[in-house]
Amino acid sequence: MDRTQFLVALAIALFALGLVGVIVRRNALVMLMCMELMVNAVVLLLVTFAVRAGSTAGAAYVFLIFVVAAAEIAIAIPIVLLLARQRRTLDVSAFAELEG
Repeated sequence: MDRTQFLVALAIALFALGLVGVIVRRNALVMLMCMELMVNAVVLLLVTFAVRAGSTAGAAYVFLIFVVAAAEIAIAIPIVLLLARQRRTLDVSAFAELEG
């Protein structure tokens, strides 16, 4: 197994682990962490294929993805914490009436 195959398998495993965490867990913060794990798996795949192709565009995409992910977390964490203070729980089923 060469390095590319190993990194692709690792990225698939990380994505699957994050997906299982989002599906199984009901805690909002844990779900956010699992989504970030999924984003990191995609970034790992992007870097792997960019290095294999010898492209520097992959580095620019990774930088852009990390900036967007940091902004998303900077906005999502305070929202979740404010909702948790209001409802006294982090269970996502308590936030069902916030649809729309």
